[in-house]
Amino acid sequence: MNIQLLDKQENTISFLLKGINPVLANTLRRLIINEVPVLAIEDVEIVKNSSALYDETIAHRLGLIPIRTDLKSYTLPSECKCEGKGCQNCQLKLILKAKGPCIVYSSELKSQDPKAKPIFPNIPITKLLEGQELVLEAYAVLGKGVDHIKFSPGLAFYRGYPEFIVKQDSNLKAFEEKAPKGLVKVEGRKIEIDNVLKWNEACFDYAKENNLDVKLSEEDFVFELESWGQLTVKEILLNAVKAFESKLDDFSKQLKKIKETS
Repeated sequence: MNIQLLDKQENTISFLLKGINPVLANTLRRLIINEVPVLAIEDVEIVKNSSALYDETIAHRLGLIPIRTDLKSYTLPSECKCEGKGCQNCQLKLILKAKGPCIVYSSELKSQDPKAKPIFPNIPITKLLEGQELVLEAYAVLGKGVDHIKFSPGLAFYRGYPEFIVKQDSNLKAFEEKAPKGLVKVEGRKIEIDNVLKWNEACFDYAKENNLDVKLSEEDFVFELESWGQLTVKEILLNAVKAFESKLDDFSKQLKKIKETS
């Protein structure tokens, strides 16, 4: 397997995975979405709520607010010494007190841990009119996307690297002119991808219009990852690999048990 970095921004990364198969590519995608833990609000104690929204609606909105996560400071409740009862190692307390008239934003959530707070300060929670109040205590825990999407660290997807099949009547120049600028390079009857990140679904139609066949590779994949902000893209990828290694170790142990009993 070969990895080639295509582009890296603050919360996004694109890279080319060469020499693998669709199963391995999809495994990485699922590990990122389902197995990399992040903090999210799980329990809410409403002390006072005279807003127009029901308590459960407020709680639902709070659960979807991304919280910056330090995986070295927290552990999963199921793996904590307190056995999930709630302690400083597996639980983060946030307090919100607001009085109208105002719009209550995520920045109103005051975290007991300054390193773990809402990433985006301007997410609206509710609107309070004159005399209305919202007072609550929220408790965030580490969780995994396999249990609830609010614990997913980001968006991950991949696609096969496009490969061209040139025919006798293929109009390569016409395709180059219609396709996004900089996508391909054409030299005579030879065409190749110059910047695969400019590829989009319309390119299939442009190719068909100009009698050029396109096949998506099943060995080389363009992988894209966007973090919601709880973790950096590097942290997400490293922890996805760790989760994969852990699952392989567990699988190996289970195989040994089967051999010992057979």
